[in-house]
Amino acid sequence: MANVEMSEEELRERTRKLLQEVNPDEVDQYTFRGKQWDHGLAMVHFPEGLGGLGLNPKMQAIVNDELRQGAKTFYEDLNVNPIGIGMGAPVVLTYGTDEMKKTLIKRIFTGEDIWCQLFSEPGAGSDVAGLSSRAVRDGDDWVVNGQKVWTTLAHISKWGMLVSRTNPDLPKHKGMSYFLLDMEAPGVDVRPLYQITGEAEFNEVFLNDVRIPNEYMLGEEGDGWKVAITTLMNERTALGGGSGRKGGGPIGILQSLWKSNADKHSKTAKAVLRDQITQLYIKGELLRLTSQRARAAAKSGNPGPEGSVGKLAQAELYKKIWECGLEVLGPEALVYEPGYELRRPEAEERRDSLTYAKYQFLRSRANSIEGGTSEIMRNILGERVLGLPGEPRVDKDVAWKDVPRGG
Repeated sequence: MANVEMSEEELRERTRKLLQEVNPDEVDQYTFRGKQWDHGLAMVHFPEGLGGLGLNPKMQAIVNDELRQGAKTFYEDLNVNPIGIGMGAPVVLTYGTDEMKKTLIKRIFTGEDIWCQLFSEPGAGSDVAGLSSRAVRDGDDWVVNGQKVWTTLAHISKWGMLVSRTNPDLPKHKGMSYFLLDMEAPGVDVRPLYQITGEAEFNEVFLNDVRIPNEYMLGEEGDGWKVAITTLMNERTALGGGSGRKGGGPIGILQSLWKSNADKHSKTAKAVLRDQITQLYIKGELLRLTSQRARAAAKSGNPGPEGSVGKLAQAELYKKIWECGLEVLGPEALVYEPGYELRRPEAEERRDSLTYAKYQFLRSRANSIEGGTSEIMRNILGERVLGLPGEPRVDKDVAWKDVPRGG
């Protein structure tokens, strides 16, 4: 729990000292972000010595504002290492050993080690607890076999957060364990999955007799579901965080499109589109402020089920923003210039706003699927936030090996 007090001006002054010591316009990403970590300005709600100052999470916005004002170069955390920073760092902080915290978290923040999440399987997407990959103890190692799917950034990741079944004789939520997997270990086979955009940012991963040292288990044996929930709650807060600044992100791009394309439309169409953009801007602000409150309420850096509010709202909002963007573009939106060349992106590419809007219209179709579908988010909010009765779960107390499965 954050318990250190620091005024806004003190935090701004600390950030200015960082910029005086090292300028992000003059050094590479790893150098600057490494210094940002050393100054405790990486994730201010983390403990001192681990990239933070023990402050309230909402204070990070002050640091980011000062960094934006002080230099041309600003690194968005979720562009640098979305899964590592959004999920990996909090789960290592919560469940990792002191050695893990010391050696892993800084490299997550700098982006030197990209992370991925190995949860979903062909037969267990939304129902993560139904997974069938197996980890069998062999001396000081666990030997893992199975298949994962929809694994974002697996092709460039150093570490993966893996949930696998270690005891099929227990009910599905109790027989899983959580591991950190070296993605370069023998037996890890990463294969691309191409999307509607022509890119393959996610993958299927095959695990063939992959050996993981027991020391890389997070939590105790059988704690997999508990640790996975921590990961998923952080994921949904990260995905549903909205833009960090007022009028930023997708709504800012939509406004730019409107300024350069408004005169193409009739008087009536302009009035309708202007009203749509205004409403989307208002909803974007509501999302940004709600996400700030959710982060501020997080305990030990880990949010509760309320993070699903932001994830659900952002997924649906972003689809509407990019749909509106194509309306603003008019007939030009009918052609997607890059075509469908299959390729593996190494990082997010910055396109001109015209092409970017078309790309994001296609990419945003996944927003309501990735990180938990919108239907799952509604179930979580109904049951865990509103207290509505859950759907009957007939397999809750049945050993996983005895649960009927299709095939």
